[in-house]
Amino acid sequence: MTPSDTTAPARGDVFDPHCPTRQLLDRLGTKWVSMVVKLLAEAAPTEVRFAELRRRMPGVSQKMLSVTLRNLTADGLVARRVEPTVPPRVHYRLTELGLSLEVPLSALRAWAEEHMAEIDRTTSDRAR
Repeated sequence: MTPSDTTAPARGDVFDPHCPTRQLLDRLGTKWVSMVVKLLAEAAPTEVRFAELRRRMPGVSQKMLSVTLRNLTADGLVARRVEPTVPPRVHYRLTELGLSLEVPLSALRAWAEEHMAEIDRTTSDRAR
């Protein structure tokens, strides 16, 4: 392909300080994103209401969950639907792109769960 071929998908370079990949990794690399993607992937293709997500994510504030969902929606990873009721019922589901994120995040969660005790020991040893 030539450099002028616009059909080739753009690929970022995380080592380039000006690459937007860094910003995307900042947004995707949080525990809240991992939890939201997991819960929505488990429910797919069914939608999940905001209140249910919050109930199933102990420790998340309403504001943090709202910001996380807003960012995932803006990035095209989550679809949002609002029922015009009082109060409004807001539903979320993963898009195809969002579903593709579940596999790598699942692997990262599994790695963290498997190695957490070892990392805790290392951190404790260093603190002494």
